[in-house]
Amino acid sequence: MIIGSVVLGQQKPPASKAGQQKAGARVDPVMGIPPSKMTMAQMKTAIEQSGNGPLYVKDVLKKKFKLDTIIVRRTWGFLGLADSLAFHGKVNKVYGPYDKGKFLVQILAKNPNMFNHIGQIFIDTSVFAPKVADSLGNVIMDKIRNGSTTFEEMAVIWSMGGEAATRGDIGWVAIGAMIPEIEKELRKKKKGDIFSVWTKAGLHIIRKTDDPEEKDGYALMMRIFLN
Repeated sequence: MIIGSVVLGQQKPPASKAGQQKAGARVDPVMGIPPSKMTMAQMKTAIEQSGNGPLYVKDVLKKKFKLDTIIVRRTWGFLGLADSLAFHGKVNKVYGPYDKGKFLVQILAKNPNMFNHIGQIFIDTSVFAPKVADSLGNVIMDKIRNGSTTFEEMAVIWSMGGEAATRGDIGWVAIGAMIPEIEKELRKKKKGDIFSVWTKAGLHIIRKTDDPEEKDGYALMMRIFLN
């Protein structure tokens, strides 16, 4: 999710100084060749080795760029490219090109956040009446707790939130990104606990799969426009 962005355009480099280039003779200080002659791989390497990607892109490559702050809400099942790169990408690394060669992405910085690992069996009250959902939820939890079945088996059979495909596993979800009622109850529970939470959507049977862990939660990214 993008929570802030700044667009910076082209600016002319200072006249004079040792780095002033003569017309037709401008040479890239990192690669030692004119920027117009760089291959895509050379451009990506030059940005990474420059020590200051935004300044290098603006003053040397003469490209427009945009800075985006991205929130990582979960560690898989990403909403798009930005979320995936924000979690999996390495700081300073340049990725791409993307969108048919329109832009590159560099990860400038990362900050951590806390994540919960949970499982869910969701019973939709637009399908089942609340009383039926409540009774069904109790039966499901009793069977799991007495060992006659597993959380995964019940998720495949009963869950209506798409969790059947993952056997109930939601994965690691950022604290602050979950339904407040579920997050409130999670804080009270221990690893392995199974409990139910009612929301406007229906009944959520939740398993606290692991204790909270710190993971990459925020990333500052630069999009470099190539055209």
